[in-house]
Amino acid sequence: MKFWTRREFGRLTGAALLTALNQPKARGQAKARVVVIGGGIGGATVARYLAVSATAIEVTLVEPRQSYTTCFFSNLYLAGLRPFKSLSHGYEALAKQYGITVIHESAEAIHPAAKTVALNNGSKLSYDRLVVAPGIAFRDRALRGYDEAAMEIMPHAWNAGPQTSLLRQQLESMEDGGLFVIVVPPNPFRCPPAPYERASLIASYFQRSKPKAKILILDSKDSFNAQDLFQDAWNRHYPGMIEWLPAQFTGGVTAIDAKTRSVITEGATFKAAVANVIPAQMAGRLVQQAGLANQSGWCPVDPVTFESALQPGVHLVGDAIIGGDMPKSAFCANSQAKACAFAIAADLTGSARFPAHLFNTCYTYLAPDDAFSNAISFKPVDGKLKSVISFVSKVEESSEVRRQAARAAEGWYDAFTHDVFG
Repeated sequence: MKFWTRREFGRLTGAALLTALNQPKARGQAKARVVVIGGGIGGATVARYLAVSATAIEVTLVEPRQSYTTCFFSNLYLAGLRPFKSLSHGYEALAKQYGITVIHESAEAIHPAAKTVALNNGSKLSYDRLVVAPGIAFRDRALRGYDEAAMEIMPHAWNAGPQTSLLRQQLESMEDGGLFVIVVPPNPFRCPPAPYERASLIASYFQRSKPKAKILILDSKDSFNAQDLFQDAWNRHYPGMIEWLPAQFTGGVTAIDAKTRSVITEGATFKAAVANVIPAQMAGRLVQQAGLANQSGWCPVDPVTFESALQPGVHLVGDAIIGGDMPKSAFCANSQAKACAFAIAADLTGSARFPAHLFNTCYTYLAPDDAFSNAISFKPVDGKLKSVISFVSKVEESSEVRRQAARAAEGWYDAFTHDVFG
């Protein structure tokens, strides 16, 4: 059986799409207009790969922020291992190198019948195809007492930016011997291994700076992604520092008391020095209002074209979709976006169609010099995305293999963000 390497994933997906998208349209034919809402990983990737065929498609990217801060690798920043500015990526290259029109406004409403998007400045954009990459939103009243005011006291840091900086400041100010509590949401949520990576890397910071501190993970589940790898690492690197409590033990988190920084479960109340509360999630609010999400709170799509199952002519990629076996990760968003761009270009320009290549690859840190990886390929089966080939690190890997993975992760980040933002 063939196990694809991460380099092979990148070469295969990038080269195939660039070849397909770079096919000229007939002379004199008007450019097709594609509007992309959302400048995260999925949206920026769709915009870039569609703009490669700049003679055939006019691409507009709608994104209110001037730059994008990656959630992935933000745990390294929280642990004092990476500067915050290294997580920030602007849109200048997408505009200058690829001719994308970048509009720094918010999309207020989508009108599929009229094929228009209303912006918060009162203007409207017309489109032939629309791509929406709205990311996540937090479910209302998922945790009693956890509102916007509480988020400023007990940050989620799950949309990277000011919340990430706030959590880092709180960790730095925490006294040695304090309790850091992480509340983990129910599935599905953005980046399944990330809460446990966060605990691991913050434990490495505590070892260096606050050796008496403790970390308590209050989970909404009874098991978690790569549990054997994490718990093995916690025993090796941070004995006695990290405690994980599953929902079957606590009854689940039921409420938050921000005034006392307390997390309340069915059976007990835990008072934290610093708390990181990650709420239950759903697709971004714009798609909820536009009728692109179903009763689950997520968006059903065609697994080949990523066209909405609820609104024709609208495509969705990234964390907001119902992705079958594909997790909600940055690499999955990037892979879906390329397949989506491929499908849209074929429809609008008459370029050849090729089977989409869908992948996920992920590096996860257990300690600054200890990381594991996974690589999985997916294909549509009976209308759903199913995993077909996979590689996952094993507990018994040598320390040298893990060190190499930690080093490779740095190069992966640079190459990946360059692929997305240019």
